[in-house]
Amino acid sequence: MGHAYTPGLRVSEFTVLRKDRRLPLLGEVLVKPGDRVTFDKVVARTNLPGDVQSMNIAHRLSIEAADLPRYMLKKEGDPITKGEVIAESKSFFGLFKTRCESPIAGTIETLSSLTGQALLREPPIPVEVKAYIDGVVAEVHEKEGATIETWGTFIQGIFGVGGETSGTIRVIAKDPAEPLTKDRIPASAKGEILVGGARVSLDAIYAARDAGALGIVCGGFDDQDLKKLLGRDLGVAITGHEDIGVTVVLTEGFGEIAMAARTLEVLHANEGLRASINGATQIRAGVIRPEIVIPKLDRQKPATGSGDSASHGLVEGSRVRVIREPNFGKLGHVKSLPPDLVAMETESRVRVLEVELDSGERYMLPRANVEMIES
Repeated sequence: MGHAYTPGLRVSEFTVLRKDRRLPLLGEVLVKPGDRVTFDKVVARTNLPGDVQSMNIAHRLSIEAADLPRYMLKKEGDPITKGEVIAESKSFFGLFKTRCESPIAGTIETLSSLTGQALLREPPIPVEVKAYIDGVVAEVHEKEGATIETWGTFIQGIFGVGGETSGTIRVIAKDPAEPLTKDRIPASAKGEILVGGARVSLDAIYAARDAGALGIVCGGFDDQDLKKLLGRDLGVAITGHEDIGVTVVLTEGFGEIAMAARTLEVLHANEGLRASINGATQIRAGVIRPEIVIPKLDRQKPATGSGDSASHGLVEGSRVRVIREPNFGKLGHVKSLPPDLVAMETESRVRVLEVELDSGERYMLPRANVEMIES
């Protein structure tokens, strides 16, 4: 029997997770299999080539390109400093000099007697990849990085902005429908990840950042506030590289949406523990979810087989969220999964399911209109 694609959202109290940590270019791996690492441990590093600048020395010295080597004070591969004279010409018995000074610090990459130009390369840019989560090195990828394995609580969000960070969980909301407003932000939240209930206000994000918070986890956010926060329209792209001083993870979506009760319950149970969060989101092909990882290495590791992508598919009783109007954001569970295709108002034939919302209402919906909440 065919299956309709049903997106899944994981909220797991205890599971095994693996995270690949790889360099953008080949470099040096600093860990070995079996090493225990913390979130801030550098597991691999490399150097990205510096930018290149072109300098037409022949033109500046008013010489022929073929004569360039005669006037160079530096040769290919030599280090240079900013303002250093790298070429010089003399005229009228040496009384007058024309000099070329380097605009950058770096090295002489190439010299061309055909064009009379020099290519100057800036110093290499060091790049380090950290473990991101507390865990154990499960695998080393030679000159590329490592795979870190951990076990603990794992929660996926709907949308996020801001990159990887790690801090202590502090739950502000007592109720999933309780919004996170500026007046609820503590005066000091240094190194903390604040957890609200429903929508977080823009003023609350600014106040949390000023108070030293590293992250915010909430149910929803206003899309216009997002535009103000970023200073631009987001567009269709991957997030996670925004320099906004705090990472924001939405567990439900945009608007006045309460956090799922189970999600808040799990976060409450982990208050005071260190969590690693990442706001990176990609909605199109190759879906990337924002996430909250709470390692618990002091507890016995669960049986193998539960991993980052584990999914058992929709079954009767599965917990789901409606992701289309008119019941967008509402939670319920699957009552039945009719096997036959059903004609919709658009005249398309799709697979459907019967869902019973938490309010007691029942609806027959296309399976693509719900999101499974995996545990």
